[in-house]
Amino acid sequence: MATPASPLDPKRRLLLGAAACAALAASLPRPARSQSARRKAAAQPIGVIGAGQIGGTIGGLWVKAGHPVLFSSRHPEALKPMVAEMGTLARAGTVAEAIAFSDVLFLATPYGALPQLSRDHAEAWRGKIVLDATNAFDHRDGPIAEETRRDGIGLTTARYLRGARVVRAFNFMGAAQFASEHHRQGGLVAVPIAGDDKAALDVAAQLVRDAGFEPVVVGPLSSADRFAPGGPLFRQVGTAEEFRRKMGAQ
Repeated sequence: MATPASPLDPKRRLLLGAAACAALAASLPRPARSQSARRKAAAQPIGVIGAGQIGGTIGGLWVKAGHPVLFSSRHPEALKPMVAEMGTLARAGTVAEAIAFSDVLFLATPYGALPQLSRDHAEAWRGKIVLDATNAFDHRDGPIAEETRRDGIGLTTARYLRGARVVRAFNFMGAAQFASEHHRQGGLVAVPIAGDDKAALDVAAQLVRDAGFEPVVVGPLSSADRFAPGGPLFRQVGTAEEFRRKMGAQ
């Protein structure tokens, strides 16, 4: 006659049960990440240099898209009411703090500020992706505007911000249009970009999409004059398809 099996030790039963549960959990498909979790995983810290109309508008769109943004100016205390309205993803700080905050920067100062930014922060730009939304005007920016006409606006920015991976973006129309045209129904508005660094262009293109527009790569940094003030593509507002047609016609 067979001897009846002895009952398992309670501690051993717990261990075997836990192992069975772990095996079952491992065999089940993992649930899809929530939208908020996906957004958090894709969040890109951005330092905004110059929080005026363009900086505040585009930076605000990035905050709404889930990106942490540090807005900076020479008087960061004046930015506190603006960032308070945007919520916890928005902060205010100095230019030095914005540069240190992220490897992705948005430059939205008057163009005449570039020499001072170059002197004050020297090597801090090296390796940074800089989305450059600045435009040069004789009446406001002085002699540097002549440099942009002589050498090209994108290449002039790159010369002042030594070592930066410059992408020209968000400069072809005004802040009021960016504020009203983002996420437009019936076809997103195209935003032209230009740069020499493929990875930097990819980052810029994604941030254009996150702001509610469609990126169109015009060409290398030397082509950025085409959509700067005075260029044939400046203020050419339309869908990506319409913008590319205008590019081909120029």
